[in-house]
Amino acid sequence: MKRTAPEPHIMTYLHQKGRALGLPIAGTFELTPRCNFNCPMCYIHMTPEQQRQAGIELTAQQWLQLARDARDAGMLVALLTGGEPLVRKDFFEIYSGMKKLGLMVSVNTNGSMLQGEILEKFLADPPARFNISLYGGCNETYEKMCGLPMYDRVRSNIANLRKAGIEVSLNLSITPYNCQDLEKIFRDAMELDVNIKASSYMYPPVRVQEDSYGAGNRFTPCRSAEESLRWDRLRFTPEEFKKRMENTAALAQLAPECSTETDPGVRCRAGSTSFWLTWDGKMLPCGMMPRPIAYPLEAGFAAAWETIRNATAALRLPSACTTCPKKPVCPVCAAVCVTETGAFDQVPHYLCQQVEETVRLAKEEL
Repeated sequence: MKRTAPEPHIMTYLHQKGRALGLPIAGTFELTPRCNFNCPMCYIHMTPEQQRQAGIELTAQQWLQLARDARDAGMLVALLTGGEPLVRKDFFEIYSGMKKLGLMVSVNTNGSMLQGEILEKFLADPPARFNISLYGGCNETYEKMCGLPMYDRVRSNIANLRKAGIEVSLNLSITPYNCQDLEKIFRDAMELDVNIKASSYMYPPVRVQEDSYGAGNRFTPCRSAEESLRWDRLRFTPEEFKKRMENTAALAQLAPECSTETDPGVRCRAGSTSFWLTWDGKMLPCGMMPRPIAYPLEAGFAAAWETIRNATAALRLPSACTTCPKKPVCPVCAAVCVTETGAFDQVPHYLCQQVEETVRLAKEEL
């Protein structure tokens, strides 16, 4: 398995310049909430009835106009996602149109449809990268988690992409439905020679279920920390794993005054150099966040981006998180706060418990 590659220096530089200049360097285009899978922890997948009530997907021409306006405002990188974006019959009209705009285009997919004519089109004109979700290590796990026994097909499709020299990165959501397959999934990543990024933290799906703050199909905080530790033990050598545990334990004991970051504002790129466009045309700072919202189809892209930038800059995270001694090992962010509590400035106690357990386990390992 390849080690997760660091971001190219040029992209880091461009995002730094974009932040200073107020430019939207990267955009995610959520083409559809539809999917041929039915994963219980999904933050966007809607039933046909939910979608009928929610609205109509944007047309290919609307997506391309938004991409053109975003490019003119400074966007360089576009990610096409869903749902499962390949269920759209006009996917390649959107994909090819964005590439013709000069954008670097990547695709998020569950990998099950990368066959036949779809595969041939991608082989002739590949994306910058495929980000493929690998949900298990056997057909039985796929059927339990996704509703379809698609493991063999997905793994074969990934192997075909790699054989063609196309860049692939794997995403793994570690859940109660597939945690028994971790070792097998890790071996698959090694055999396929691909990067894989895993997470045992699942955001509450508040964009689909408005009353689900702090809820969802996921582990308890303590179990989430245990599964994350299991994954680290797999992917690191014994020496690297020991060092990681030492760093976790040491950083968690730093005094709050040792921190150089005291501003409780949003620190990531969401709403400062990146944006997310939902399947029905709303602009968000991040796809996990239900707000702030802007409307580029009505207001124009530039005005919507300015609204999102200003609204995101005004957000403040919990002041308690700024002075927390566990801050150096805590992945708290605006999306976690609002999806766990319904507010950006409230402490997400689920994550607090997960981090406490992570530190306890690190000390126990040592």
